[in-house]
Amino acid sequence: MGIARLARKFGQAILPVRISVSDVAVSIKESERSALRRDSPRPDSGQLSTPRLMLDIEFVERTDVGRVRNHNEDYLGYAVPATPAQMRSHGWLFALADGVGGHEMGEVASRAAIESMLAGFQGAPGGESHAALLPRLVQKANTNVFEAAVTGGRNSAGMATTIVACALRFDRITVAHVGDSRCYLIRGSKATQLTRDHTVANDQIRLGLISAQEAGEGSTRHILSRSLGTEMIVNVETNDHQLLPGDVLVQCSDGFHGSVEASEIAAWCSRGLDLIGAAEKLVALANERDGSDNISVQLIRVRDVERMGMYRGRPYKLY
Repeated sequence: MGIARLARKFGQAILPVRISVSDVAVSIKESERSALRRDSPRPDSGQLSTPRLMLDIEFVERTDVGRVRNHNEDYLGYAVPATPAQMRSHGWLFALADGVGGHEMGEVASRAAIESMLAGFQGAPGGESHAALLPRLVQKANTNVFEAAVTGGRNSAGMATTIVACALRFDRITVAHVGDSRCYLIRGSKATQLTRDHTVANDQIRLGLISAQEAGEGSTRHILSRSLGTEMIVNVETNDHQLLPGDVLVQCSDGFHGSVEASEIAAWCSRGLDLIGAAEKLVALANERDGSDNISVQLIRVRDVERMGMYRGRPYKLY
């Protein structure tokens, strides 16, 4: 893609971007394209030229080292389309990873996973189903992290990462994840968790071995049952959902959702605050209550959608 936002680690930075369809023309001038190359700085307010009645979103990323750790093992990234045609052929991708491993190798794992996801999404064939594409990209990211751990020597032993990624196109979202990083859908002041934590404690709850209260108090609540980089093949969980105007998507690491309840996330995202204000309040709240882990969040607001149906695997416009 011509404009693909690569993953970056921002410490205290907030990254607001609005992809607006209301005030711009259909064509993108060559000068604008050169100003928005993937290796150029992010514009303060990114606007892509699109016709009306297309998927219209705005988003913010926020990552914070927390109050205890001295480095950040979370990594965030997104890829956005350069043209209206690419909006329909590829859509948007948002990804977040929370690295695991000593000697700062968790940072290496999370970065490798996100960069692999974004590169794969950018190079994917146009029009490919996100439900088929995302699991393949996660498997590729797993291979990259696994190989880095094998070839990295003694310090790389145990290197791994979680990942959660969502791809948006037309009026649909596809979510793929491994580990305990989460994706929420905020609709009508209500938060719905679209992912399932891949932890030992959560697996024990599903099997009826322990209660939710016992899991919350037990020592296995943070032990991952799945992660990228620990095995050659990983079991990727994927689901698909419809989007409506006004929806807010929240992707976050466990340093965030471990301190902030889903109802609180929904409340702050529904109070009329802009996304920057909501991100500030939520990250500050997570730090105030705990701050022992890195804290990362992506907020994505859906301003409008392009209603589409599917017939024999091909999209068609609904009026």
